Amino acid sequence: MNEIPHYRTLNEFYPFYFSEHANRVSRRLHFAGTSIALALLVAAFAVPAVWLAAVALVQGYALAWTGHFFFEHNRPATFKYPWFSFLCDWRMWWDMLTGRIPF
Repeated sequence: MNEIPHYRTLNEFYPFYFSEHANRVSRRLHFAGTSIALALLVAAFAVPAVWLAAVALVQGYALAWTGHFFFEHNRPATFKYPWFSFLCDWRMWWDMLTGRIPF
């Protein structure tokens, strides 16, 4: 298994993060998971229901990790870079939403 290099900034990390999402199905699963998580977070605040925030986190990662394990065949960078991976997921989501990267 390849060791993930050390990254100091989000901008250094993002190209690596994006390279770990080369499979289009995996990217779509990430997009769907992040979108559903966002909707659940909005609902959690609107209702209010803290348990919906927990569901958002679990289901978002479930779809993303499905993409990694079954389509990318790699280990999610979340395990080594949890914060950078979390932020880059939102950045990739935004880049897909705005058409900067292929959906």
